[in-house]
Amino acid sequence: MEKLDAKSFLKQFPIFKNLTDYEMSSIIEFSQTKTFRKGEIIFLQDQPIKNVYFIQSGKIKIYKTDYEGKEQIVNVLQMNDMFPHQGLFRKGNYPAHSEVIETAKLIVIPIDSFENFLITHPEISIKMFNVLGDIIVDLQDRLEQKILYNTYDQIIMLLLRLAKKNGEEIDEERCKINLSLTNRELANMIGSSRETVSRTLTQLKRKNLLSTDADGHLILEVEQLEDEVYKQ
Repeated sequence: MEKLDAKSFLKQFPIFKNLTDYEMSSIIEFSQTKTFRKGEIIFLQDQPIKNVYFIQSGKIKIYKTDYEGKEQIVNVLQMNDMFPHQGLFRKGNYPAHSEVIETAKLIVIPIDSFENFLITHPEISIKMFNVLGDIIVDLQDRLEQKILYNTYDQIIMLLLRLAKKNGEEIDEERCKINLSLTNRELANMIGSSRETVSRTLTQLKRKNLLSTDADGHLILEVEQLEDEVYKQ
């Protein structure tokens, strides 16, 4: 049953959805399903890349550390995400750490086995390049925000990005971010400080652009926030 569930799940990803059952069976044969508990480290920055992971449930934090041990959050991944994307096409080391922040069930595909599969199925490589293209565009957008916008605007853009990726629509105007992130973690995602994020969130709450629910999740007034940051 687990093998069948894994096949159905993987076929939701653009790189797999057009594959035949026979082709998918070949992938399932060398894949594994594993459960990781909150706080577990899946891999460390600079360890050799060995696997690609597909998230069936739970949440994963991807982050880097500098020489002083300061943490920089790159992304928070959840169900239907895969990581690391670059691992499918290159040897080398993991570019960041990955830590489970909510108990996660992952499908693990060894790189060597997947590369052998791609050699015999080159059409899959083309689909993978399309996926990587979307990621490159996202990274370019983030770099542009860092260069062109002040910290206040960057924080709003971060909240809007999180709402788009990890949000739940409450009504036509409001969206809840289904992530429990501290101000420090939000700051690390844009290279700012906890105090700056805290101050900005307070400002947004005073302007009635932001609120929190009983569980501490952020609720955004999406259209008003978009007007706030793009009004110039």
